[in-house]
Amino acid sequence: MTLRFTLLALSLLALAACRDEMADLPNPAAMTSEAVGHYCQMGILEHSGPKAQAYLEGLPAPLFFSQVRDVVAYMRMPEQSHIVTVAYVSDMGQPGATWDAPGTENWINAAAAHFVVGAEVTGGMGTPELVPFSSREAAEAFANLNGGDVMGLHDIPDSAVLAPMDVDDISADEDFLRRLEALTPDEES
Repeated sequence: MTLRFTLLALSLLALAACRDEMADLPNPAAMTSEAVGHYCQMGILEHSGPKAQAYLEGLPAPLFFSQVRDVVAYMRMPEQSHIVTVAYVSDMGQPGATWDAPGTENWINAAAAHFVVGAEVTGGMGTPELVPFSSREAAEAFANLNGGDVMGLHDIPDSAVLAPMDVDDISADEDFLRRLEALTPDEES
């Protein structure tokens, strides 16, 4: 009897601690015309497709991302200066959410989202996009129409977010070489 009581008490304490941890998470911020993408520094509302935001430990306001792919990449890069406390993504299954107007307040915790990975869609910055849904059924319906696989956040392969991408018929290698050449001073100068 004492062992059962002890296990029950420990279970209740763990559950309470989990609830406190969830209660401490900041709420998602509404997307406004002042929000700019962390990487591009452009107005986030100017881009199509789903968006993301991430709260960093010790900072009061979130970073916004023009593409969901970018927040997942950000969370996986070891050189970030702060721990990501929570990331929110657009729920593309909400009524009224479209590719051109994904919504400004329909955020879901990225850890609980169902992502369509590998769909034939591009995000606001012109690269392949991860498309988030709160409902697995909605994600599967989107995948049936647009291709791709439904995955949880931790199942998304690094190659889907960290690998260079071909953009506008220019391979990632060609783009890298072009940028490198632009940085190299002319010998004739």
